[in-house]
Amino acid sequence: MSINFTKGHGTGNDFVLVLDEIGQLDFSELEIQKLCDRNFGVGADGLIVIRPTKSSEVEDLLDQESAATWFMDYRNRDGSKAEMCGNGIRVMARFLVEHELVKIDSGSTLPIATRAGIKDLTQTANGFAVDLGRFSIDEEEVLVKAAGLRVPRPGLSVDLGNPHVVVALADLDELEHLDLHKIPILDPEPEEGANVEFVVIDEPMIVEGVAGVSMRVFERGVGETLSCGTGVAASALAVRHWAGGEQNHWKVSVPGGDLGVRVFPTEDGEHVSISGPAELVFSGSWRGL
Repeated sequence: MSINFTKGHGTGNDFVLVLDEIGQLDFSELEIQKLCDRNFGVGADGLIVIRPTKSSEVEDLLDQESAATWFMDYRNRDGSKAEMCGNGIRVMARFLVEHELVKIDSGSTLPIATRAGIKDLTQTANGFAVDLGRFSIDEEEVLVKAAGLRVPRPGLSVDLGNPHVVVALADLDELEHLDLHKIPILDPEPEEGANVEFVVIDEPMIVEGVAGVSMRVFERGVGETLSCGTGVAASALAVRHWAGGEQNHWKVSVPGGDLGVRVFPTEDGEHVSISGPAELVFSGSWRGL
């Protein structure tokens, strides 16, 4: 079977995008692994199948927002399902706009359905911003053991619709010498697993009103990636929590570039958004399935 695809990325976090306008494509975990393989397939951190919401597993979200006509069916590189992806949803927005499947008027938003609910996107000067919605922080300590760290470190659990554990490190040298080829071990281990972010706070932390953090991430079902959108938000939220919860504007530096994070009030509580570039690289047809 031949599959038409587009390759895209957000700060180096890369994806294979497949448009399924009828809502009938069904990929097995093995097929996704082959497609995302960097040596024998197209190569990516994950697969995004773009489906009509009306023919998806979250069809009921249309009752909440009728304009959320497209569903982000996101799969990790190992084939497992994920709730959503902060970089991937911005790349999906780029795809929808450039293929004229949607139009974002000035000042308007684009709602996209995900397994974590509806996410609203806006177009920015350098890409897209996505409102990730409400978040929650669990202060029950998680111990994180990682290759390159001499002793386990405490982590903070942050939920953004998908689970994260954020660990503070002493300096950039410690961050650089982490070995994230090996899966970090969490104690206790969350039932659904978690993405694990390792962060170093900039010195000084705040410059011209924007706080800075450097981060590396191990994504569940993938491994280390050059960036993780929800992980970037989780990192900023964790440091914000440790610092007293008042700083609302952040720049998070990852190996693939920089992303902005903003925390802002809404009627239903604080939301967090991320913003940054989203690029489509090339399109093609793959016959490896």
